[in-house]
Amino acid sequence: MLTIHEVTVGYGDAPPVLTDVSVTVRPGRVLALTGSSGAGKTTLLNAMAGLLRPRDGAVTVDGQQLRDRDHAVDHRIVLIPQDNGLAPILTAAENVQVALVAGGVAPPEARRQTAATLAQLGLSGQADQLVEELSGGQQQRTAIARGVALRGGVLLADEVTSELDAGNRQRVLDLLHDEARRGAAVVFATHDAEVAAACAAELHLVDGRAQIVRG
Repeated sequence: MLTIHEVTVGYGDAPPVLTDVSVTVRPGRVLALTGSSGAGKTTLLNAMAGLLRPRDGAVTVDGQQLRDRDHAVDHRIVLIPQDNGLAPILTAAENVQVALVAGGVAPPEARRQTAATLAQLGLSGQADQLVEELSGGQQQRTAIARGVALRGGVLLADEVTSELDAGNRQRVLDLLHDEARRGAAVVFATHDAEVAAACAAELHLVDGRAQIVRG
C-alpha cells in the first residue's frame, strides 16, 4: 500500500506545485488522478515513484518512508512515464525483455511474457520493429506493455492513453484493471473524464491541492 501524507512538492526554489496532499493508494483498486494541464499530476506521480523528494510530509510504501527511486524499485513501484522512456534503438520486444531480465526473469520466460503482453495490446506485428519506427500510439502501448510485464505492486501510469484511439484506449483500461484484480495498486493520471469515470476512485488536483472526488 502506498500512502501520501500531507505532502508538499516543488522543484528547486520555485513555489510548491502541490501543497498538503494526502491520499492512500490501495491494492486492488485503480485511482484516477485528474486535473488540468499543469495541475501537478506528473509531479505527484514522480513523488510516488521516488523521483522527487517532498519538501514536507511523507510518501510511505508498506509502512516504510520512500527514500529514492532505487528504494521504490525495491518495493516494486513501476512508473510508465508520459514520454514512454523507451530506448529508440531497440525493438518493441527488446524494450520489454531487457526490463524483465534486469528484474531477474530468465531470458526464455522474459521472451514468453513479452510476446504475451505485446499481444494483449495488439502489438504482435510490431514486436520486431525499432521503437523509432513506431507511431506515437504504438510507442505508448509498448511502454504500457513493459510496465505491465514487470508485475509491480504499485503501477503508476502518466497519461498513457493520450495518443490512442477508442479501441486501444479500452484495451489499456482493461489491462490496468486486470492489474488491479491481480492485486496491484494502480494510479492512472488522465485528463480524460470518460477514462477517469471508469476508475474506482478519483483524486482531482486544482490550485496545488487535492480533492477526493470518489473513493
